[in-house]
Amino acid sequence: MTLTETITRLRAAHLMVRDAKEWDELSTNLWAAYDANDEELVEQLRSPFLQSWRTVTRYVLRDTFDAAGISVGEPTHPWGIATLTANGTTCEPLLCRAEGFQLLTFAEILSSYSDSLKPLFTAAGQADR
Repeated sequence: MTLTETITRLRAAHLMVRDAKEWDELSTNLWAAYDANDEELVEQLRSPFLQSWRTVTRYVLRDTFDAAGISVGEPTHPWGIATLTANGTTCEPLLCRAEGFQLLTFAEILSSYSDSLKPLFTAAGQADR
């Protein structure tokens, strides 16, 4: 399994759950709740948002990551999707910017997710040529 194939499957799996517009609306609504300091709404929206991303990675993409030699563990960052490991190299794709706190759009999350996967494929000697 190559990096490009994995990224293609990653995108398709998330789009099976929701289209990009719906993912962006979830992020926008959650960010608006944070911005308004509406703790009740934050708690109502945060858990389903995180669980959606985490569930797709852990269960829907299980075979894809297994085929790429990547193990999937629990995230350590509060906005992490999962801890991904291959050949001693670990990454944790995030749903927000690493510096400061701002939730990302669907396209930004997938771009960041893809960037975080590159070192795993390099460590496994499977990077796309």
